[in-house]
Amino acid sequence: MTSYFSFIFLAAFLPVVVVLYAVAPRRTRWVVLLMASYVFFFWLSRTLILALWVSTLSIYLTGLGLGALIRQRDAAVKAVKSGKREIRARYARKMKLVLAAGLVVNFGLLAAFKYLAFFGSIIDGACAAVGIPLNLELPVWAAPIGISFYTLMAGSYLIDVFRGTVAPDRNLGRVALFLGYFPQIMEGPICRYGQTADALMAGEPVTRPNLYAGSLRMLWGLAKKMIVADRLNAFVKPVFADYTSYDGTVIAVAAVLYTLQLYCDFSGTMDVALGMSRIFGISLPENFRQPFFSRTASGFWQRWHITLGTWLRDYIYYPVSLSKPMKKLTSKARKRFGNRYGPLLASSAALLCVWLGNGLWHGAGSQYIFFGMYYFVLIVAGSLIDPTAARLAERLHISRESVGYRAFQIARTLVIIVVGELFFRAEGLDAGLAMCGAMFTDFVPATLTDGTLLGIVSSGISMDMHDFGVVIAFTALLLVVDILRERGIAICDTVGTWKIPARWAVWYALFLAVIIFGAYGTAYAPVDPMYAQF
Repeated sequence: MTSYFSFIFLAAFLPVVVVLYAVAPRRTRWVVLLMASYVFFFWLSRTLILALWVSTLSIYLTGLGLGALIRQRDAAVKAVKSGKREIRARYARKMKLVLAAGLVVNFGLLAAFKYLAFFGSIIDGACAAVGIPLNLELPVWAAPIGISFYTLMAGSYLIDVFRGTVAPDRNLGRVALFLGYFPQIMEGPICRYGQTADALMAGEPVTRPNLYAGSLRMLWGLAKKMIVADRLNAFVKPVFADYTSYDGTVIAVAAVLYTLQLYCDFSGTMDVALGMSRIFGISLPENFRQPFFSRTASGFWQRWHITLGTWLRDYIYYPVSLSKPMKKLTSKARKRFGNRYGPLLASSAALLCVWLGNGLWHGAGSQYIFFGMYYFVLIVAGSLIDPTAARLAERLHISRESVGYRAFQIARTLVIIVVGELFFRAEGLDAGLAMCGAMFTDFVPATLTDGTLLGIVSSGISMDMHDFGVVIAFTALLLVVDILRERGIAICDTVGTWKIPARWAVWYALFLAVIIFGAYGTAYAPVDPMYAQF
């Protein structure tokens, strides 16, 4: 068992968990989920489960400490008639120290497992630049599965308790299940305590509608992952690994296919995670909302990896932009640049923190930092240019809500996305820059039509006309489903209302599609969920 897509997980582990959950008394069903989560985590990360337990115990104890200080503060404020502000300030300082300690433990573990060697290389380079040969050799450790995801969840719980939006939980089991719940531990979604903690403990029964809708969504996710994403890996991986052997046309095709691969892989994994939870009667937050229909770069990130975006917004962007220094900066900037552009200075500073965090969260590498800065520059530039673009469109009598203009915006945004994903996937920033340059300086249109592309595929990469045909057909189906979802039609729930023959025909059609067209066997190397590495 290596992921949600392994045969052992789908054929044995999950069915056993569902049966045990269904037959267990309602009050103990959360125990079944917790034990299953720890078995799954141990299977994938072995003794690194200790890191998850440290995070769990640390946020539990930190939450209790914050709760005790909150009660003491409220009692002290209630007991006096004057000096309440000073009391609140005194306790705020204590609470900040306790919060900082909890955050240091959790984000310190994340830094140690994921960034230690990377930060060491940065220090090494900085010292070498000033003539100090340090030669740090910091170890590279294997990271627990999902540590980037559950660390953000741990941080959100502590901050919410500190803010008073969530009461500190005295039930260690509930905290443990919130952090380690197996459908979300590998790739998210990044949940907040208030969203899922109670539902995880509720022990809702397994019902026929939930079982059908959940398994159907899982099958849809399996199809996206195994029919499209894993098949495209046979083209994408060799090109990115040896890009100097291909012209700019092949690199451009690989960049487009990687964007589709990443979407089908990540959103497919989310479909499986949300489908599993649906079976248990638990609703996890959606992580995708038809991102390729976005009209701007910022709109794309409101539709892609939604839970990461909202986490960065609520715990980095708002605290930075609403801090006292930023408020002073905004006040001065308004006087200097006016109400339209003045606030952009402070918001840009906050966005810089957000996108630096977004890039680093994805990985320890220069290409990830560049990826974050790429979107930072584009979003800030878009905010600056948008008023001018609106005035220009008005003068030219172009409706910005017309079908043609919206199509132009979507096409432009797709180009931005593909270029960004090229840097995201590249084997380092230098490789990304070289590949991007080749797309513009060595683009040979004839490669698309003269058989060169297919010749490359047939001779060097395990992807042929049949594979392309399968990908194109399923991508067309994916587009139809996304259009329906964009119009507010929940496919799994809608199909669940159909008559039994039609309902089960859809289920079996998806099941057979995965069996017949899924990319597995001797021609394909197993591909673990791509976002699990982050």
